[in-house]
Amino acid sequence: MMMKYLQIIQDGPIATVTINRPDYMNALSMDVLKELCSLNDHFKKDLKTRVVIFTGQGDNFSAGADLKEKTKPSSKLESWRNNHGKPAIKSILEIDQITIAAVNGYCLGGAACIASACDFRIASKKAILGYPEINLGINLNWLGLPLAVRLIGPAKAKKMIIGGENQNAETLLAWGFYDEICDAGALTEKAVAMANLYASKPPIAAQMIKRSVNNLVYKNDESIMHMDYDQLLLTHETEDRQEAVDAFFEKRKPNFTGN
Repeated sequence: MMMKYLQIIQDGPIATVTINRPDYMNALSMDVLKELCSLNDHFKKDLKTRVVIFTGQGDNFSAGADLKEKTKPSSKLESWRNNHGKPAIKSILEIDQITIAAVNGYCLGGAACIASACDFRIASKKAILGYPEINLGINLNWLGLPLAVRLIGPAKAKKMIIGGENQNAETLLAWGFYDEICDAGALTEKAVAMANLYASKPPIAAQMIKRSVNNLVYKNDESIMHMDYDQLLLTHETEDRQEAVDAFFEKRKPNFTGN
């Protein structure tokens, strides 16, 4: 499968999907999200792969949504139809194979949603993860909220998502977000070792168990979170959103007024 921004490397029953925009901290542009949306269809046709590892090229997993991307929708309808974030996360959630996020460097916003959508997460001890959306005047969407709540519980999810502060790997291991952390130089080796464990299991049984667990845990998320992008559209219209973006590019502290 040929893609421009996602590199897929096959090693026996293990496929590694690498976000490949290192010059932009692997930021999730519209084109990257479109390619992520196609992954589920790709792996449904792939009967040889048993485990899929997600990681980022270079020093970072991903800085999240590409704020520098100049794509101004002509209408709210066009904006809603071109929301590729939630479909990208759903595509990862619905992959039949076991999925592992190998988190290196920064993993922010939508990238944290990708990691939380995987079955397991291993991180470098230097990894930094957070949800900065609140600091940009918007809510967390892309199904990120229920995924975070299930991993770390409601209080810590509120702390991360409302507080908007990044967390280090040791804290997130203690909270249950990560399953394992390791030295940066050993991340690939440790991720492959974890992948080999699950690749050694009978794939039909493993995939049926995964599907059953996901149905038990995530089945109602879509009915509850159908409005998260509607909320995003609303927050995009606020003065606080514009102030947050201006402050980000001007490298200053924003002054939020509630308007």
